[in-house]
Amino acid sequence: MTSTIPATARTSPARALICRGCGAEYPLIAQHACYECFGPLEVGYDAAALARVTRAEIEAGPANIWRYAPLLPTGQDPSARVTLDPGLTPLVAAPRLGAEFGIDAPLWIKDDSANPTHSFKDRVVSVALTAARGLGFTRFACASTGNLANSVAAHAARAGVPSVVFIPADLESGKVVTTAVYGGELVAVDGSYDDVNRLCGELVETDEFEDTAFVNVNVRPYYAEGSKTLGYEVAEQLGWRIPEQVVIPMASGELLTKVDKAFTELVEIGLAEAPAGGWRVFGAQSAGCNPIATALHAGTDVITPVRPTGIAKSLNIGDPAAGAYALEAVRRTGGWMDFADDDEIRDAIRRLARTTGVFAETAGGVTVAVLAKLVASGRLDPARETVVYNTGEGLKTLDAVAGVVGPTHRVRPSLRAAREAGLLG
Repeated sequence: MTSTIPATARTSPARALICRGCGAEYPLIAQHACYECFGPLEVGYDAAALARVTRAEIEAGPANIWRYAPLLPTGQDPSARVTLDPGLTPLVAAPRLGAEFGIDAPLWIKDDSANPTHSFKDRVVSVALTAARGLGFTRFACASTGNLANSVAAHAARAGVPSVVFIPADLESGKVVTTAVYGGELVAVDGSYDDVNRLCGELVETDEFEDTAFVNVNVRPYYAEGSKTLGYEVAEQLGWRIPEQVVIPMASGELLTKVDKAFTELVEIGLAEAPAGGWRVFGAQSAGCNPIATALHAGTDVITPVRPTGIAKSLNIGDPAAGAYALEAVRRTGGWMDFADDDEIRDAIRRLARTTGVFAETAGGVTVAVLAKLVASGRLDPARETVVYNTGEGLKTLDAVAGVVGPTHRVRPSLRAAREAGLLG
């Protein structure tokens, strides 16, 4: 399907799809790769249109991601949206966590588990499927490690549109149930996420799937733009300031690049103030799937694909599509990347919950564990304001910590038993 989003429906600053490799431009159609160099495409904007957006216009908007519609490629007509209205999730002060790591400056947790399907994927799916509707697609699909599957299935159910979601067969049971409950087609594939993604890349080229928008394949450029709202929101919640340091989990690497892009846009158009010396971007991966961080540590631009292992399945993309661009963003801003093993992830999940009341899924555990390593190694400055991104809800990955938490006491139902157990002092 090659129809362009109608200009009357668009009313946005988006002007073209631009190759991140060679700079070739294409219309705003369903296309994710450049015909010239096979590089990935992203949405390009009219700088003059962006410059007309004001803080007052945004602040007068709805209490969700659509307050940023003037900065997104999907237009400003609410009736044209496919959405669960995600966004404006809490920015949680975390002084107790900071104290445990020796962080003196303000530390914040951007808690995106508060979204409708309890992950940041609601942001990207709302933008992608709104674009897909404008392009004329009549079925929604994705390749997913779990959270994206939840969100696509839920959005399709809300919109009354058929969906077909593809997942690895060994996905956490919680994420399988929270996708299947919405009633769409759910296809478990015997293989890794990368195998699932390759299959979807082949399916999108068939006649049988011509009517289908795969949010992270043929409409990926629009999907990726939804991640920018995590950058916009943090800046707005900090009083239109860009934080000095951010720590972001990495699977494909795209979330990290788009948060950085959001900060850049806000500063360029005068909506937010950059910190003195700029901001620094840090990436977090699990030890079981760390090809981007490994490349950075080796001082190379070559990202060698891996076969993922470990409990952080939502980050298990062994061949990360945006890995090279994540490396560029981290190097340009003076940040760093690191990774955490399963035990460190479990410990970080518990530590975050104990100090902030935020129960993160394994990806959040990765990010907090890496935060600790970055401080200990001197890579992250404990005297600078830092925002850590938690992208999903811990209830989705209960198995990760079920074996290390539980009742602290077991007593008979009597005061004597409670006293003997030390509960009465």
